[in-house]
Amino acid sequence: MKKVLNLTVLFVALCIVASCGKAKPEEIVAKAAEQYYSYLLDGKYEAFVDGCYQQDTIRDVYRQQLIENAKMFVAQQKAEHKGIKSFEVASAEVDTASHSANVFLVLTYGDGGSEQILLPMVEKDNLWMMR
Repeated sequence: MKKVLNLTVLFVALCIVASCGKAKPEEIVAKAAEQYYSYLLDGKYEAFVDGCYQQDTIRDVYRQQLIENAKMFVAQQKAEHKGIKSFEVASAEVDTASHSANVFLVLTYGDGGSEQILLPMVEKDNLWMMR
């Protein structure tokens, strides 16, 4: 029930963004990526995993493993880089024909370093999800 609520809130937020001035697909997918990474950095690991494509078809044991992996990733970044202090979208590329996108995020670490990562995404039922 909680994951349905999280996805519903995200869907409503994205609909509002899309309806205000007819947002470009790149803006919409960037907002979705920002929301998912905000969940991760806020320790909302279940919500982060709920943003994964086909998460609704996986078994509970595997879902729990994904949640634990997200926790371990954040802990690893704390150990190696003093944590992820912030992130920003560098760019987003959308292929509307295949309903897929690549979002490039720049992670800024607590030790002063930064790194650009690729977050592949896919659109399902008008909702962008992490692939």
